[in-house]
Amino acid sequence: MLDQNKQTDHLTDIEQIVGAYDRVALVFQGGGALGAYQAGVYEALDERGVRPNWLSGVSIGAVNSAIIAGNPPERRVERLREFWELVSDRKIWLYTPDGDIFRVWRNQWSSYITTLQGQPGFFTPRTVNPWFTPRGAEGATSFYDTSPLRETLLRLVDFEMLNNDGAFMSVGAVNVRSGNFLYFDNFRETILPEHIMASGALPPAFPPIKIDGEYYWDGGIVSNTPLLYLLGQREKLSTLAFQVDLFSANGALPRDMRDVMARQKDITYSSRTRFTTDTYRRDHDFRLRVAKSLSKVPAHLLDAEDKALLDEVSQIPPVNIAHLIYQQMAYEGEAKDFEFSRTSMLEHWRAGYEDTKRTLSRPDWLRKPPPGGGVVVHDLHHDYDRR
Repeated sequence: MLDQNKQTDHLTDIEQIVGAYDRVALVFQGGGALGAYQAGVYEALDERGVRPNWLSGVSIGAVNSAIIAGNPPERRVERLREFWELVSDRKIWLYTPDGDIFRVWRNQWSSYITTLQGQPGFFTPRTVNPWFTPRGAEGATSFYDTSPLRETLLRLVDFEMLNNDGAFMSVGAVNVRSGNFLYFDNFRETILPEHIMASGALPPAFPPIKIDGEYYWDGGIVSNTPLLYLLGQREKLSTLAFQVDLFSANGALPRDMRDVMARQKDITYSSRTRFTTDTYRRDHDFRLRVAKSLSKVPAHLLDAEDKALLDEVSQIPPVNIAHLIYQQMAYEGEAKDFEFSRTSMLEHWRAGYEDTKRTLSRPDWLRKPPPGGGVVVHDLHHDYDRR
């Protein structure tokens, strides 16, 4: 009974700490099959009563965000599990012997089958290879058809709820013709399945998605991390953000070509998240120091611009970023983002769940910074706390 009481007190403590923030955000990177890690993160948060009111995602992060935003809290984990079990519903080997070498072979075979057959409820290969399709014809610009994803989204996501329950949601995409990166959000427009599909339309595998006369590709082409969109918001809201990345900027020196290809993908799609948070934190703290200096100047010596800056900076709310990054297994290679086997999906989900439980075991990491405290970043895997 004593242990149960302690657990209840801890859960209540987490709920109170998180409840002190105006905005609780989930920020999801893209990463294909690795996205099950984000589902595990959400399951652990849900168990602790953490209810996000701000979601932003790119690619598979957009899909996970839509499932969360488009379902009532009591059904979100169930719907996430339904999606991930659907897209991993293909038996690769009847039995996988113990040892990394066998997992390497099995994962390689799994990703090879994905390239040949697509994934259930997600995408299917074109009947005719695009290289043999006439220029300008349907199917000439992608290897796969993503219409199964649209049907899956319509079945698993209540778009009426997504657009009207008061929670903010945004997804990142790139305009194919202009090359401009932009976010679709449910405060400015009605989010439809096409917006989610556009965010995950990674070329040349997937076709661009048409929205209001323009065509869009996966936002990860420009930026795979939607954190800047959150940090750029003008609302004076205290924020606790769970930044969940699927590619790690840090990694081991490659030892062979397989390692080289995997490392190159990690660096490309990690989108320098730590650099973004560090730069924002330095800028944020510099502005606070400027305000502190200006506050020591007699009021009659301040011009209108100085007073406006002092007023703006004095109202900067605290921001706390809990950074979780998927750590790739030794047997995973360059195809890890399109290796959808059930075994790997469950591993990714479990990793996200366990990493989040470890983060939530440190309530001090989640407490709201004091007024004028700047930006706090907690990185589970590097165990640092910087202001």
